[in-house]
Amino acid sequence: MANEKTVPLLPCPDIDEIEAFYAMLGFTRTYYQTRPNPCVALRRADIDLQFFGIPGFDPADSYGSCLVIVPDTGELYRAFAAGMRAAHGKILVAGIPRMTRPRLRKNADNLSGFTVIDPGGNWIRIFAAGEPAADTTAAEPARSRLGKALDNAVVMGDSRGSAEQGVRILDTALGRDLATSTPVDLVNALAYRAELAARTDDPGGAMEFLTRAGAVALTDAERVVLADTLIGLGDLAAALPTSPEPGSTVDVEPGR
Repeated sequence: MANEKTVPLLPCPDIDEIEAFYAMLGFTRTYYQTRPNPCVALRRADIDLQFFGIPGFDPADSYGSCLVIVPDTGELYRAFAAGMRAAHGKILVAGIPRMTRPRLRKNADNLSGFTVIDPGGNWIRIFAAGEPAADTTAAEPARSRLGKALDNAVVMGDSRGSAEQGVRILDTALGRDLATSTPVDLVNALAYRAELAARTDDPGGAMEFLTRAGAVALTDAERVVLADTLIGLGDLAAALPTSPEPGSTVDVEPGR
């Protein structure tokens, strides 16, 4: 039999809050009821999600999760990011709800993935279909030891949701491997460390790592490789709840 379809059913405390969040991401309602049990069905293209409301449900305790396999994680991320910017003026990077940036996942055949954590605490894990995209960045240098440590930190911080463990991995690597790192791996590591700081309620630390990333000298070829990361640095700077001290600036465009 062909053409089967699976639709995840996920918990939340408030179906109206869930609907508003997913409407921001481009979903539309396909079904809604409040009695006898609250339920809402949402769709975006071929992505179908359904949610049921549980009074008093704590999103921080949710184990709700599902996989969404898409042809291009970057395209979908950019669409979701545009919706968040339009609604909030920034990307939601910390707390619940939030969204991670697309990154290659060592624990998922090195395919690109990102995660949306919705107001119900559900992890919508979005991965690229098939093989990793062909490498079109011939100028990208070989991975350094810091870059390999970053891969491990992403597994802990993004896949397993342990930002604290990701922090420990990166702090160790940044202290140990700074001198041998390539500029690309260094900027990527500092960018991710800044994001983890934001997730762990450390805006001062996030600003510090953003500033360090902005001080890394890059060639034009390295800027091409880091294009998405540089955009992410700007998004993170805009999302931080604190501002630089008067008279100071945070340059998230790494220097030459």
